[in-house]
Amino acid sequence: PASFCIRHRQNTITMMMCGSATAAATARGIPTMMLGLILLVAAGVPLADGFAYAPNFITKIIEQSTGITPVGLLDVGQTNNDNTEEEATSSVEAIANNNDFQGPITTRFPPEPNGYLHLGHAKAVSFNFAVARAFQGGNGRCHMRLDDTNPTKEDEEYVQSILEDVRWIQQGLEPFTADDDTDKEGPWYGNVRKTSDYFQLIYDAAVYLIKTGDAFVDELTAEEMREYRGTLTEPGKESPWRDRSVEENLSLFEKMKNGEFENGRYALRAKIDMSSPNLNMRDPVIYRIKHESHQATGDDWCIYPMYDFSHPIADAVEGITHSLCTLEFEDHRPLYDWTAERVLKADLVSCQPRQIEFSRLNLKYTVLSKRKLIKLVEDKYVTGWDDPRMPTLSGVRRRGMPPAAIRLFCERMGISKSDSNIDFTIMEDCAREVLDDESPRAFAILDPLKVTIKNWDDSTKEEFGVPRHPKKNELGERTVPFSKNVYIERSDFFDLEGPEGLSNGGRAPKGFKRLLPGGKVRLKYAYVISCDEIVRDPETNEPTELVCTLYPETRAGVTPEGEARVKGIIQWVEASTAAKVQVMQYDRLFKVEEPGKDSGEFTDDINTESLKIMNDVIVEPSVAMDALSMIDRIQNSSTEDKLYHSALTYQFERSGYFALDSSSTEKNLVFNRVVTLRDTWGAPPAGGRGGKAEQPKQKSQQANPRKQGGGQAPILEDARRVALRAGTILEAGPHPEADSLIVCKLDCGDKNEAGEAEEPRTVVAGLAGKIPYEKLTNRKVVCITNLKPAKMRGIESTAMLLAASDGKEGDDETVELLDVPDSVPNGELLSFENMDPCEPDGMLKSKGALKVWDRVKSKLKVNGNGEATYQDDDTERKLLTSVGPITVESLKESIIG
Repeated sequence: PASFCIRHRQNTITMMMCGSATAAATARGIPTMMLGLILLVAAGVPLADGFAYAPNFITKIIEQSTGITPVGLLDVGQTNNDNTEEEATSSVEAIANNNDFQGPITTRFPPEPNGYLHLGHAKAVSFNFAVARAFQGGNGRCHMRLDDTNPTKEDEEYVQSILEDVRWIQQGLEPFTADDDTDKEGPWYGNVRKTSDYFQLIYDAAVYLIKTGDAFVDELTAEEMREYRGTLTEPGKESPWRDRSVEENLSLFEKMKNGEFENGRYALRAKIDMSSPNLNMRDPVIYRIKHESHQATGDDWCIYPMYDFSHPIADAVEGITHSLCTLEFEDHRPLYDWTAERVLKADLVSCQPRQIEFSRLNLKYTVLSKRKLIKLVEDKYVTGWDDPRMPTLSGVRRRGMPPAAIRLFCERMGISKSDSNIDFTIMEDCAREVLDDESPRAFAILDPLKVTIKNWDDSTKEEFGVPRHPKKNELGERTVPFSKNVYIERSDFFDLEGPEGLSNGGRAPKGFKRLLPGGKVRLKYAYVISCDEIVRDPETNEPTELVCTLYPETRAGVTPEGEARVKGIIQWVEASTAAKVQVMQYDRLFKVEEPGKDSGEFTDDINTESLKIMNDVIVEPSVAMDALSMIDRIQNSSTEDKLYHSALTYQFERSGYFALDSSSTEKNLVFNRVVTLRDTWGAPPAGGRGGKAEQPKQKSQQANPRKQGGGQAPILEDARRVALRAGTILEAGPHPEADSLIVCKLDCGDKNEAGEAEEPRTVVAGLAGKIPYEKLTNRKVVCITNLKPAKMRGIESTAMLLAASDGKEGDDETVELLDVPDSVPNGELLSFENMDPCEPDGMLKSKGALKVWDRVKSKLKVNGNGEATYQDDDTERKLLTSVGPITVESLKESIIG
């Protein structure tokens, strides 16, 4: 079929990475070289297990400098915007002296235990572990090390938190194994390492530098050192004590070690070059006096090495081959190499590691600065470091973000040397993708309205067995009870006679298909009911109860012969078995992309509506049973195999994805909203019960009502944004330059401003040999008319034909065009059953529309009756014309594209 005619080739990515796609990627902060990867994912290309990064300059550096080929990298082709080759070449030249490389390829994650890890660290964790796994041919491994050189700010609490976070972020992946894994603590190679384990060796390295004349004990104060240091345009001045004798330096350094001087009295400095253009090389301090107890070594030491000095030594001791770090350390690399070369020459270590830098992760709508995060906690803007609105790993874990979603986000953003500010929606999309696959479905009523079935016996209770997940039969079924009293969402009933009806002129909102006074609606999996009576609050006139009639012949989705199909379907929860829970509806902590940039103070940009607490939420009994079971398992689990409350996630149907909160008890279950079902950030509330929404003013985003954050209209479902229209093929013939393609002239009913018919569209489709030309001419078809035109072997295609396929490849594939009733006029906009009318984009090119068609296509199927359908979760919606459904001739249970 037309949409399948270019199958995941490199030129597919080249074709798609133009115009609006590249612009949209740039707007969302996506590195251009990674856009191809995202498009591949959207197209359904399977990713490598455990390592889904695209090739990047770091993997190329390692491959070229070691001769070891990485495994599992994605082949996303090359674009004109890629600078991977240039970056890699220059970097490889910088480490060309590594010709004597000896494995194994070893990376490390070396945080300082002076705070909690956040999403920026997640990128470093994921990439360091992934690189080691990619170079399995080099016996790849990744170490876990705590760079604990500053006892003033370090604490055992941070140590345990860091280790827990790394275990969690790597959850579900194969751990590295070592011969000495007697006390295995996590997924890293061997046991946890600490820089403090090497304090004696680091001290010996400092003594060696003194003996070789490369270090001296200085008496300048910190303020004097800053004055002597110079500026970026002026050289520094040498310390008066720079030329002490080796003997005097050794004596003073020994006394420093023995605790004979107070803090700040002396410091050991490397003797390098005070005129260096790199300020880091102007005789940096490598040891200072600190009379403080260390969380690991106690009072054994009162002098501690500086990070820039200890880091390369610790890397070398552990045999780290590639020290991967973020770009702020690029200017520190000369000092890293200077130190590593000298300790290797001293025979204190047996190898010299190489430092390679990549860009750090920056996210819109959040802050990652440690100082700012501390302020949020200390000034009570949040409840703590694990507040689910915080970007800390403990925070996103508590919220319910799966570790696989964090890794997926890091992988899709890829690795480069270009700083970028990534749109928060991309991470939310990754969460949706993982949660959609993993999370069972359940009914939850956030704003309950009681319904009484007047023709149901009080003592009768029925049970429905429904799937826990529409796509995962292995998860089994759940039992949903039904009886005389149920709860529905208040928003699923529009009160024509109440305040909301009066404010809307006594009419239901356009497209409202749920329950109205005197109207009918289907309770999902159960029966059709009609509303006969409304019980009201005497003071507010708001409905408190609906008295309804049930139609027993409509059980389990049946529409009796001769009756019209009820379009509205809503969720519900049986009253007597329902469990009341608390729901924390979290949203973004900040209301602007870059907090503080315009306001001057980042806390002024806090979103005051980032948390809505809902205390009267009703859930079906299976949810409560699962939650209580999880709490019991957690109480009895071991620390080695730690369970988290947030591992229990649900898609509360039509509401979003939710996770059990760690504050839950047997008497008070709490669920956190992880993410909405689709990106609705910036969309206004739905105006009460479906009425007109208030239009907030946002100057910079009023041009496009569908634009994310635009505040102009509710976000449309993907399916409603695609222009599926009826058309007629006027003529068809072979493509002059491609045997697999055909060229058609298609009447899509297009008219100009004067109402006159326009010229037919040209369609290029991969149907050669699939359908005879004589069966194409004068054929009514379904076409998409708002995809961006694309040239295919020299001919521009301005529409796309839809067809059913048995999914086979090449000549074995069977294809049938979708059948449209002959009486349907050309240009008619098709619709989906039980869905509001379509409102297609003018063209699918906005940043929120990049993957709309791919998502819609993945849900288009032909059912067992030969009808074209849109299958969203467990709801099947027929594709309809004004006179009937769209069908196919014989390809039942097939895909559409």
